[in-house]
Amino acid sequence: MTKFDKDYLELCKKILNEGYEVRNRTGINTIKVPSHNFEFDLEKEFPILQSKQTFYKNAIIEMLWIWQMQSNDVRLLHDRGVHIWDEWMVDKDGIYRIYDNNNDYFDANRKVVVMDALSGSVTDPGNLTFRYDNKGRVMKAKSLIPGKNIIGAKYYGKEYAYTIGTAYGYIVNRYKHTQNLINTLKKNKEDRRMVKSLWQDEFLNTAVLPSCVWSTEWDVTSDKLNLSVHQRSCDVPLGLPFNVTQYATLLSMVAHVTDLIPGKINYSIKDAHIYVNQIDGVNEQINRWNYYNEINSLASSYLRDRFDYLELMLTNPYSIYSEEEKNKLIFERNTIDMIINGCKPELWLNPRIRDFFSFDNSRELKDIKIKKYKHMGKIEFPISQ
Repeated sequence: MTKFDKDYLELCKKILNEGYEVRNRTGINTIKVPSHNFEFDLEKEFPILQSKQTFYKNAIIEMLWIWQMQSNDVRLLHDRGVHIWDEWMVDKDGIYRIYDNNNDYFDANRKVVVMDALSGSVTDPGNLTFRYDNKGRVMKAKSLIPGKNIIGAKYYGKEYAYTIGTAYGYIVNRYKHTQNLINTLKKNKEDRRMVKSLWQDEFLNTAVLPSCVWSTEWDVTSDKLNLSVHQRSCDVPLGLPFNVTQYATLLSMVAHVTDLIPGKINYSIKDAHIYVNQIDGVNEQINRWNYYNEINSLASSYLRDRFDYLELMLTNPYSIYSEEEKNKLIFERNTIDMIINGCKPELWLNPRIRDFFSFDNSRELKDIKIKKYKHMGKIEFPISQ
């Protein structure tokens, strides 16, 4: 498997063994370590996890939404089959609704007072006042999702409907981060001021979720384009696998259109955390890594025979398995396949595309592919809003 798998799971074990349990705004506690650092060398390996499936199309489309489409409109993601920002989208009426993670009992008539997102401050964003309608009445909101209880609401304004407010792609577009970066690399690649920040104080109040990956620093050394990524808060099971693959793709694309070689990524994290309701999934992923290393020590002849047997069982139309039994056989077959047939993922970019903004950003991603990607199957993790 990739070096990223090894380093990533070492971080997971460090959090579980050495981390501190803390409360946070979501109501679901996390176990955290204050900081962590990765380094990736794209000349040696394209970083994408294989101990669990990374839905890389979703990850790359989200990255293109921010850095190429330069948008905060969640509907553009929906058009491409991506729903990872749905929990942070402002509704049609200009209200952002926060839902309970525990919905054993649904109250369709429950109402909450709507707070005014603009009344907070950078230093104390939680210090919000009530929002009033044009008749001077305190606004209230009900759930718009059947089966999910509303527990909070903020008013951003109808101009922000269907968006995540003034975050991510909004900032990239406002400051033309991508265009300025590429122009600088083409005209003055030795420049030491290629810093792109998505953290802008004046737009924090109207950002539903201020940027987690908030800063990138770029440099060229010996015709290699290197990147430092800074992340203020990191959901390790859900966000980090996406983020690393996204920024490795972004670095490769920018290098491609500026005639440079993709080099190294230094990836620094503050507050690397695992939500307490994600622990079981993380342990499953650690066990997968241990299993991989265990069978990797077995004789190759045995593994090939076992692989052939599993293929036969899974393709036999007369075999009768429960869903759980079949999934176990598929998992074992896929793991052996990774060992005996190799599994080094490769990023492919269409060599004919020389303009960053010309890369296809449809669901098909015609100009961007991750080839030879093998994995050990998906693991479901809950989202904490």
